Amino acid sequence: MWTHKAWSGRFVPQSLPADKRLRAYAGWCNAVEGNTTFYATPARKTVLAWADQTGPGFRFVVKLPKVVTHERRFVAVEREMRAFLDAIEPLGERAVLWTQLPGSFGPSDVDALARFLRRLPADRQRAVEVRHPAFFTDAGATSVLEGALAGANSEWVPFDTTVFFQRPPASEAEQEAWAKKPRLPRRTRALTGHPIVRYLGRDSNEETVTGWQPWATVAADWLGEGRSPTVFVHTPDNADAPALARHFHDDVRALVPGLDPLPEPEPVEPATLF
Repeated sequence: MWTHKAWSGRFVPQSLPADKRLRAYAGWCNAVEGNTTFYATPARKTVLAWADQTGPGFRFVVKLPKVVTHERRFVAVEREMRAFLDAIEPLGERAVLWTQLPGSFGPSDVDALARFLRRLPADRQRAVEVRHPAFFTDAGATSVLEGALAGANSEWVPFDTTVFFQRPPASEAEQEAWAKKPRLPRRTRALTGHPIVRYLGRDSNEETVTGWQPWATVAADWLGEGRSPTVFVHTPDNADAPALARHFHDDVRALVPGLDPLPEPEPVEPATLF
């Protein structure tokens, strides 16, 4: 994500090659979603470069490969998981294993998920994102999933799109997100000491900021309970995401004055003709 074209010259220097931009991104935020790992397991040397460009407090929430979660549904995936775990090993405890499941993965599939989670390395944080509506609307399905996650010390990752779907799309980026993103109720219950939230706002930064205010309160409460939350702020085009993430952090700090500020990013040199 740190190679997002809209960030070049704004949040990361234009002069930096793509494989060096994570260091600049890490000056703005202290966590990143590893979406590319869903499509292909990275080379170990690539992950070593990620580790070298970030500090010890930087978190990588890395998505498990789609062959594991979507194509084979945890069946006969030992080779793929060994390769994946070996590749991300340089990240150590900074890596959170993020299992994102398709909307067709329902309550009847929870046993397979539970068995899989229990086989993951005990020293790795685990997080699961589900999109089947029953998990959010049926108390029995919610309880079964929470039990499976608790038994494997895994967090439930909510993807909050409630603000985004409050009114019809007003741009091409919003139209694309409207067609692809799940419409599910907001969930604010944490299961572990490391809750993770994914929040989707609108093109309008003002609407995005107004919409996340409940999450600022929830995050502040979690901190008061001794938890260490990670919150990812998205918009349909993600053009201002790093600045918005820092704004969210500041809103939480206003509620929790003892919370450390994020590091100051290095200045980005202005674009020049020569």
